[in-house]
Amino acid sequence: MRNLKFLLLLLISCNAFAQQEPNLARYKTVDEKLKVWLKYCNELLNGDEYVKLINASDKGISIAENKSAYISKFYFLKGFGYEFNNNQYQKAVKNYETSLTYAQKANHLKNITSNCMRLNYMYYSLNEIKKRDNLIIYIKKILDTTKNNYAQSILNGSLGEYYLDHADYETFIDYQLAAINYKKQLPKDIANVENIGISYCQIGSAYAKMKQYNKAIEYLNYAKPHVKTSPYVSAFLCNYYLQCFVPLRNLDSIKKYYKLVYTYPSKKDSLFLNLSFANRSLSEYYINQKQTDKAFMYAQKAVSLGKKSTDDEILMEAETAMGKVLYQKGEYKKAIETLKKASLNALTYDKESFVTINKKLSQSYAALGQWKEAYYYNEIYSEHNDEVMEQSANQSIANAEARYQNKTKQQEIKNLSTENAIKNIQIEEAKQQRIFLISGIALVCIIGLLLMNQSRNRKKTNLKLQALNKELDEANKIKARFFSILNHDLRSPISNLIHFLHLQKENPELIDEETALRMQNKITTGAENLLSSMEDILLWSKGQMENFKPQFRKTVIAILFEETEKHFSNIENIEIVFENPENIILETDENYLKTIMRNLTGNAIKALDKTPNAKIVWKAWQENQINYLSITDNGPGGTQEKFKALYDESQVIGIKSGLGLHLIRDLATAINCKIKVCSKPDAGATFTIIFE
Repeated sequence: MRNLKFLLLLLISCNAFAQQEPNLARYKTVDEKLKVWLKYCNELLNGDEYVKLINASDKGISIAENKSAYISKFYFLKGFGYEFNNNQYQKAVKNYETSLTYAQKANHLKNITSNCMRLNYMYYSLNEIKKRDNLIIYIKKILDTTKNNYAQSILNGSLGEYYLDHADYETFIDYQLAAINYKKQLPKDIANVENIGISYCQIGSAYAKMKQYNKAIEYLNYAKPHVKTSPYVSAFLCNYYLQCFVPLRNLDSIKKYYKLVYTYPSKKDSLFLNLSFANRSLSEYYINQKQTDKAFMYAQKAVSLGKKSTDDEILMEAETAMGKVLYQKGEYKKAIETLKKASLNALTYDKESFVTINKKLSQSYAALGQWKEAYYYNEIYSEHNDEVMEQSANQSIANAEARYQNKTKQQEIKNLSTENAIKNIQIEEAKQQRIFLISGIALVCIIGLLLMNQSRNRKKTNLKLQALNKELDEANKIKARFFSILNHDLRSPISNLIHFLHLQKENPELIDEETALRMQNKITTGAENLLSSMEDILLWSKGQMENFKPQFRKTVIAILFEETEKHFSNIENIEIVFENPENIILETDENYLKTIMRNLTGNAIKALDKTPNAKIVWKAWQENQINYLSITDNGPGGTQEKFKALYDESQVIGIKSGLGLHLIRDLATAINCKIKVCSKPDAGATFTIIFE
């Protein structure tokens, strides 16, 4: 959550109430009238009288005539009035842009700076990406050409917020620390002191986003003394502390700052915003603790207060928390409805929230069995989660502060050396100290490099061991998979041959001459088919020894049907039919698919063992540019539980008499296809292979 309204503290005075409209007739010159009227407009600004401010600014514009600097100031105040009068951002942008044009014409750096700061936030709020990018280029040009501390302090902060919105935390911290440095060089009035505290708060929030919570708390502690005079900023500070203590599960601190948020008076919109933030944090804590009822209660408060705040971002975050609670409660339809509302602007405001929303949407649809929708949102989640992980993997972020602090200390050392240049003795002593210091640093660096080198070598060794273990594990899996394939494809034909031979040897009187001739022909054909299958499988296994991966190429289904028919040609009392009217050709691995087909056919033959008029039908067809293969038998069928291994990876089926449904599942996954089963008791079974 990021609300920048409080960053205007540098632009306004500390008067609490507006005064009565001045009588301009008392003043003779235009300049006198403009000064008095500008002071009156600033008093309206301080008193939050935005409607009056808009009207007064219009009058100021008419008085200013052709004085560009004053016209710029009044257009800025008018834009400010629109911005904070019910968030009329479109009108505010037009006035800020006009104000910037007049400020550039008058070369008025302070007005240019003020308008750049507000436009940066307005473009962010309105999702004007291109305009904002162009504005950032312009701001960088100003920073390169000015030494004005005020402009540097404001515009470095604005640049930091731009990179914060893009999750570039390293750059954000660099610019924000630079802004703090320039703010410390400005007069120490209340507004400036509070703005320093605000910058520390934002750095703390950035560390919280990086899950460096103790570092975040350190910067929030820096902010605390700077914002103690502002209840408005103090309320935000409490919420930033909650942002850290919730993941740290420090319940005492969570309760402390939650109660403290309610003690700070504030304007209605910021009051509702901060209270919504606090309740959302409590909801997140109880979600993690699996205390669903409490989480739901705080999430309801967060959503209600978020709506009252009229802040789309805080409402998005509250609805995200509510969606997670509803998912945890098992109310998946309500969770989907709430999360879809939250997702409308989530990507604009916070990429991490957008990732969380799509993950929960995918899980909710999956819980409802709506797999197409679950897959769709899981794809969105995966894409953006990869981006978030890539951004958070920048290990140099944590050193941004140290690098900047080091530059500052080097500058301080240089300044001290200049001040002591006239003292020769002290210079000599300083040189000797510097030599000792450099020697010590060099020694520490050498030791550090040695330790780093040792650590790197250890990591390399561990990586090699992990790679070798992985290769060994994969080799074992390949061996087990090939043994299973050989068991399935060779065991059944061999058992049939042995059965024929035993029958011929042990009960020759049961076989007449015609039957004996027929059986000899079958034995011969079966042996030839078995030899062909063995050569086929062994050649495949030899080619796969180094790398058990599918080799995709054009595969003619008619040939696979022909080989399957030939492989099972010795099966009696079962009619096997192959239907391929469209002569389907697939881009797949021929051996993987052939193994799947043989296994499914073998399983069907086994299922038809006691079925009269047994029949197996293989079909191949195309529908909506998707290819299908199916095998149907008229056997006893079964329940879906019987085929659970095709879908549930935790189910393991033995392979005593076949390849096993779990290996069918693995091979199908390897060639990017799915297998669906339609089966009912006493109604046969149909296995459909879908090539998406």
